[in-house]
Amino acid sequence: MSEPRDYDPSAEGAEMNFDGRMSYGDYLCLDKVLSAQNPRTDAHDEMLFIVQHQTSELWMRLAIHEIVAARAAIRADQLQPAMKTLARVSRIFEQLNSAWDVLRTMTPSDYTHFRRKLGQSSGFQSYQYRMIEFALGNRNHAMMRPHAHVPGVSAKLEAELSEPSLYDEAIRLAARRGIAMPEEVLSRDVRQTHALHDGVTEGWKMIYEAPEKYWALYEVAEKLVDLEDYFRRWRFNHVTTVERVIGLKRGTGGTGGTSYLKRMLDVELFPELWRVRTEL
Repeated sequence: MSEPRDYDPSAEGAEMNFDGRMSYGDYLCLDKVLSAQNPRTDAHDEMLFIVQHQTSELWMRLAIHEIVAARAAIRADQLQPAMKTLARVSRIFEQLNSAWDVLRTMTPSDYTHFRRKLGQSSGFQSYQYRMIEFALGNRNHAMMRPHAHVPGVSAKLEAELSEPSLYDEAIRLAARRGIAMPEEVLSRDVRQTHALHDGVTEGWKMIYEAPEKYWALYEVAEKLVDLEDYFRRWRFNHVTTVERVIGLKRGTGGTGGTSYLKRMLDVELFPELWRVRTEL
């Protein structure tokens, strides 16, 4: 019986010669991406640690791109594109959640082989994570300080603080469509974090009590709840992963480690959308 010949894609017209032409690797700049992993030790698991965090940063870059687009669409009353984009953001956070499952295969003993080489670097210094929180509405100005030494990053964060958050735009949308929202909320300083307001809860309650009448607003609200649900899971998985790997040790950046991360679990991005469930 003759051996099967090797398949040659060029027989069906596939391009095989890329001399002077753009290839897959060229388009994706893979020479830069795949040369950006530079372990500081010979510890086997350091590569896992680097790749997990780098890929998370890439997903966060996409999340920022999509959140900004969704916010602009809501501002322009283009709700169908906004719904598609917000659904995508939730799927991005699902991917970010899955990344913790891979990192949790690293044991405490594995981590000790390279942890000291991290110096003062820590995930809480991620400016993209800060951009996401700012865009979603958690505007803690103290978290600007870790980026003060990088003028370009500080400028990006300042620019984001000057914009209404995604949640601000959702509240303004509801007001434009006939839902009574408190004037002090609509005209507030958007650089500050939105605080729970009974009047906003009442506005969302009107929508949730008559979804067939306010379907577009109801859908926006539920897409925001989906997003925060996935975001909360990401935070929770971060806490459990850190506790599994380093226990109650302090974080490399000087935070309390799990104690700091657990405080973050109490942060609500869209508080009235959670409170309204109790009011129905």
